[in-house]
Amino acid sequence: MHVHIEILTFLDCQILLLMVLCLCHMQYLSGFGNECASEDPRCPGALPEGQNNPQVCPYNLYAEQLSGSAFTCPRSTNKRSWLYRILPSVSHKPFESIDQGHVTHNWDEVDPDPNQLRWKPFEIPKASQRKVDFVSGLHTLCGAGDIRSNNGLAVHIFLCNTSMGNRCFYNSDGDFLIVPQQGKLLIYTEFGKMLVQPNEICVIQRGMRFSVDVFEETRGYILEVYGVHFELPDLGPIGANGLANPRDFLIPVAWYEDRQMPSGYTVINKYQGKLFAAKQGISPFNVVAWHGNYTPYKYNLENFMVINSVAFDHADPSIFTVLTAKSVRPGVAIADFVIFPPRWGVADKTFRPPYYHRNCMSEFMGLIKGHYEAKEGGFLPGGGSLHSPMTPHGPDADCFEKASRAKLAPERVADGTMAFMFESSLSMAVTKWGLKTSNCLDENYYKCWEPLKSHFTPDSRNPAGPD
Repeated sequence: MHVHIEILTFLDCQILLLMVLCLCHMQYLSGFGNECASEDPRCPGALPEGQNNPQVCPYNLYAEQLSGSAFTCPRSTNKRSWLYRILPSVSHKPFESIDQGHVTHNWDEVDPDPNQLRWKPFEIPKASQRKVDFVSGLHTLCGAGDIRSNNGLAVHIFLCNTSMGNRCFYNSDGDFLIVPQQGKLLIYTEFGKMLVQPNEICVIQRGMRFSVDVFEETRGYILEVYGVHFELPDLGPIGANGLANPRDFLIPVAWYEDRQMPSGYTVINKYQGKLFAAKQGISPFNVVAWHGNYTPYKYNLENFMVINSVAFDHADPSIFTVLTAKSVRPGVAIADFVIFPPRWGVADKTFRPPYYHRNCMSEFMGLIKGHYEAKEGGFLPGGGSLHSPMTPHGPDADCFEKASRAKLAPERVADGTMAFMFESSLSMAVTKWGLKTSNCLDENYYKCWEPLKSHFTPDSRNPAGPD
């Protein structure tokens, strides 16, 4: 009798692990910015009763506070969580500088470029050629501001094909808003695990350690903000409900691993824009219980409640804001995360696609799937575009001609599509990698507007509309 034995590759094992995780429902807490508490069920009663740091914690754990705001911030903006862990995070060897790869905060690498910029899909390295994990696959595309003064932002692209293994990462400079475009991310954090798929986002806030497992060639976008945190936008006259509802944000539940690492677990830190690494002898995901309001979280973009015009005119894209990171100026953001989800278009007597525009803000756009209504050709999933302050932009010539003649019946817009925008009040500079090294810059982007022609009718104020 012949017995066939199949040897699973490392990638096969990763895919099998993902299937098991998908079958085993991952649990979450819900609510944006809530005060939450969670214990790993293997250690019931791990949270101290009535105080934060008793002389001896349950199960002989260590108490450690993670502060995301100054101690004296008003209660409404005060962010902190208490972690009860097997060993405190201070138990590590000294940090040493490591290769920066393509991570930078130097906004003067190349001369400023006011042109409309568009990138073809960023190329993911083949696993057969070289192994690249989430950290080594980080590429800074553009940004502005100053890390040391806690004011600014950066846009990164991540391109990876392998899991981080015995490595974790934390960011001393700011929050990461992660937008996967291709491939699922299994993210281990000190607070628990999250499975984040394309069309979902997650936020890993400043100082939180995390590690990323991937199961195929994987790509996505990151919006990093310095010195501020993301929050839900105010709703104003919209009222109490709408846009991204707080209940739809999910927070991981406590999960720990008590794993000794004689060969050393690598902790990578981004500090003042540079990368450093330290070794420690235990997994950093050794938190048995936690409570607080400073946590990682995820959100499914399909849950966004769209607000739109039902009479006339094309509303400003601010009505599609999911999260905002405010500046000190009222109504002006360091960064907004805006999406353009499937919805109905019903406006009468209106040019329905986005209008031609010059804006005091920087607008970086990316595409998760499908096609963007204003530029059906050339703007592809996994690529991006940047329109800098006061640089004109708008629909390409094809879109303008079609929309100007379209019959204005109710229609579905953007089905099967998800485009998004990182918008900022800061004037972002593009890195050398973005303009040159990536080899993804579309040199012909400007040509999409060249076919635009004059329709001026000086002898007729009321030109004929669509048939």
